[in-house]
Amino acid sequence: MGVVFALAMCTAGRLIAPFVFFALCHVFSTACCAQATPPNVILIMTDDQGYGEIGAHGNPVIKTPHLDRLHADSVRLSNFHVDPTCSPTRSALMSGRYSTRAGVWHTINGRSMMRTEEVTIAEVFKANGYDTAMIGKWHLGDNFPCRPQDQGFDHTVWHHGGGLGNGPDYWENDYFDDTYKVNGEWKRLEGYCTDVWFREATRFIEQKRDKPFFLYLAPNAPHGPYFVPDSYATPYLKAGLPPTMAKFYGMIANIDENLGRLRAHIKELGLSENTLLIFMTDNGTTAGWINMDETYPYFNAGMRGWKSSAYDGGHRVPCFWHWPVGGIQGGRDVAELTAHVDLLPTLVDLLGLKKPEGPAPDGISLSTALRSRQVQLPDRTLFVHVQRAFLPPEWENSATMTQRWRLIDGKELYDIIADPGQKNNVAEKHPDVVTRLRADYQTWWKSLQPSLRETVRYVIGGGEDPMTLSSHDWLMLGKQDAAWHQNHIKKGALIQGSWAIEVKQSGLYEITLYRWPEYLEKAMERNEARLSIGKHDVKQTLKPEDTCATFRVTLDAGPTLLQTWLVTPDGKEHGAYFTKVQRLKE
Repeated sequence: MGVVFALAMCTAGRLIAPFVFFALCHVFSTACCAQATPPNVILIMTDDQGYGEIGAHGNPVIKTPHLDRLHADSVRLSNFHVDPTCSPTRSALMSGRYSTRAGVWHTINGRSMMRTEEVTIAEVFKANGYDTAMIGKWHLGDNFPCRPQDQGFDHTVWHHGGGLGNGPDYWENDYFDDTYKVNGEWKRLEGYCTDVWFREATRFIEQKRDKPFFLYLAPNAPHGPYFVPDSYATPYLKAGLPPTMAKFYGMIANIDENLGRLRAHIKELGLSENTLLIFMTDNGTTAGWINMDETYPYFNAGMRGWKSSAYDGGHRVPCFWHWPVGGIQGGRDVAELTAHVDLLPTLVDLLGLKKPEGPAPDGISLSTALRSRQVQLPDRTLFVHVQRAFLPPEWENSATMTQRWRLIDGKELYDIIADPGQKNNVAEKHPDVVTRLRADYQTWWKSLQPSLRETVRYVIGGGEDPMTLSSHDWLMLGKQDAAWHQNHIKKGALIQGSWAIEVKQSGLYEITLYRWPEYLEKAMERNEARLSIGKHDVKQTLKPEDTCATFRVTLDAGPTLLQTWLVTPDGKEHGAYFTKVQRLKE
């Protein structure tokens, strides 16, 4: 489920500090770029929509008239790369730093929570007087201090986990009339999920129209499960697409329609000219997964691979920038390698923002290239690496990329200009290139080691009390995945794991174990419950009708692991999929 993508800048096999380029670009552009009225910024990122799922990119079947219009009006980063999966992309986007450095190299297993030391895009905008909102999919931690409201967002409307149907998500959400977290409280919102996200975004814009705002709008579509109103899927069924592909394309058609309505409404409010609108996606297409049997020749813009792949189809995605007043408009491409880590430094530079103290970004500013056809960006080496283990192997499913070359697993070499489909391995013909790119990769890999030894922890007895933990975030030391989906929980999957936590304050804590979400008030049908934390290892006998098991323990401040067990009537064990922790007054 998890792949890490990270980026660095190298020349002649040596890493060059990205902040040097950032500083030079900032000096060049800030003086001439400051606007009399600070622009609004809307960043839209869809989920699992590939580069080929846009009509303007040559797809002969899909209909995306509003995205096509935005494409025509925008400066396009046509060689733009992200991580091949959800959480890593989001952490790199938010922090401007390699996802691994930000603490994220998986989508589950306790490795999808972003380090709180990172300075996020939202925190930058907030420090510069902007109102901030996060609407849609977060997937960087459901508990304190990793929630969007802990990371710089004033207004939040979001679902838990990595998608609707994940364990932490509100149970029985099915994309229609679902329950989401609205500023810290579960609330049922009527309508299809994508319609809800755009409706909530429009409401936020209307409320903040007289003050600069930053809106991060991240729909969970077209991520599976593939649910969409029939009216959007029917045209693709009639065109001969298999049912799942028709629904997948229909979800994108719905996104496109919502984008058109949003842009029209912004224009009606008189905000369109001085609103910077950015559209991108979070990884390559899932169409390859949908059609592994190749029953339908889906369009992937000639690229090899799909979501979770180290080949370009896994991580090259669309990225459109439109800001008429700021000089960013008119259909043209920036063809040099660019990436998600570039967005934060670009926004700081482009808008003349002051960045709070914190880690230096790994990306560079693209502002001059966005404004001028004459500016060329430095040639960089970018890296993709699959990270599905507690301590990932060095070369497995990795890609090292320059403008011309792609080195896969440290041994396959492709000339991406001559062979964009990555069909012909030319490593034997260019051993010098292989040697140079391997050296670049090893320099990058060495730089990641301190982060790989760290673990991001939820904090109990602090900013969220009580806190309900989900098995989605179990820290799994082996190769087995955590019980991350509601289906695992429904069938009582015999999986165990532990939560990495930080005890904020010493004292007495009440820890309650559940098999089902507390609000379902459903019997566990388990014989015994056990809890291990710190110096405590305690258990209690249960009745079949019990909905929970409650323990009280005294904890010392500091980092620790929390592990639980529930014993089935036939003597088998699994962890408590939900555990509530609350600090009690002495």
